[in-house]
Amino acid sequence: MAEMQEMKSLPPAIFLMGPTASGKTALAIDLVQKLPCDIISVDSALVYRGMDIGTAKPDAAELALAPHRLIDICDPGEAYSAARFSEDALREMAEITAAGRLPLLVGGTMLYFRALEFGLSTLPEANPDVRSQLEQEANQVGWEQMHQQLSEVDPESGARIHQNDPQRIQRALEVYRITGQPMSKLQQQAGDYQLPYQPIKLARAPNDRAVLHERIAKRFEIMVQQGFEAEVRQLLEREDLSPQTPSMRSVGYRQMIQYVKGELSKQEMIERGIIATRQLAKRQFTWLRSYPGVHWLDEDAGDILQQALKIIEGDLTLD
Repeated sequence: MAEMQEMKSLPPAIFLMGPTASGKTALAIDLVQKLPCDIISVDSALVYRGMDIGTAKPDAAELALAPHRLIDICDPGEAYSAARFSEDALREMAEITAAGRLPLLVGGTMLYFRALEFGLSTLPEANPDVRSQLEQEANQVGWEQMHQQLSEVDPESGARIHQNDPQRIQRALEVYRITGQPMSKLQQQAGDYQLPYQPIKLARAPNDRAVLHERIAKRFEIMVQQGFEAEVRQLLEREDLSPQTPSMRSVGYRQMIQYVKGELSKQEMIERGIIATRQLAKRQFTWLRSYPGVHWLDEDAGDILQQALKIIEGDLTLD
C-alpha cells in the first residue's frame, strides 16, 4: 500500500510505443494539440543528423506542430547507447515537468524504453582479446553460425538480435564469455534503480498484421521516391562512415548501401528493405508483448485519439 502511494506521488509521463509505421507520430501530434505535452523521441536512428529520409524523421511541418526532443543530436559517426538515451531523456523529462507540462515519450526502440523505466545492469567493458577471437571465429564460420551459438547460450538475446546484426551478436557473445552469464540475465539485474516518474504506457499497432505490412511497404517505396539513395550516397562520401558504422546499420540503410555498391538491383533493394523493416516490426511486437502495464489501443474500436485521451485522463485522475 505504501509502495502504491509512493508511485502515485511521482509525476506522470506518457509512453507511446509501437512497431514501425504504426502511426505513433501522427497520434503524438494529435495528443500535443489536446494536452500540455512535450514530445521526446525514443528512436535509435532519429538521433542522427543527416539521416532524415531513411529514418522517416518527422518533417518540418510536423515538427512545427509538435517539436520533438532528442532528434538530430548526434553525428552519424558517433555511437549512441541506451545508457546515454536514459541520461538524455531524464534531463529532458525534468525540464518538461519543471515547466508544468507532461513528458510524452514516443518511439519504437523498446530497449530505450526498458532502460529508462527499469535501468541497465553494469555490463563488462569491451575486451579486445575476446572480440578478436570472436571476429576470427566469425570469419571461419560466418555470423549466422555465431548467431546460432548465441541462441544456445542466451536464447532470449538470440531471439531479440537479428542474425544479420554482427555488432550485437558479437557484444552478446563477448558478455557471455567474459562473465559466464547470458547478457539478457545481466540486463535484468538493474539494481535499485527507480524511474522518478509514473509512466502511462500506450501501444499503437494495427490488429491485422497485413495492414502494418502494407504500410511498411508503402512507406519504404515513398522513401525511395523522396531521395533515399541520394541521402545514402552523400553519407558514404564521408571517410569515417562505412557499412559497419552503427548508424549505417539502421534498417533500410544496410539495403540501400548494398544497392549503391552494386551488390543488389533496385528491386532487390526495395524488397529486402521492406522485409528487413517487417522483421524489425516483428521484434518490436515481441518486446511489446512482454512489456508490463501496457494499454493497447484498438484501431477497430473507433477513434484512437479518444481512446488514448480516456486512458491518460483516467490515470491522471487516479491520484
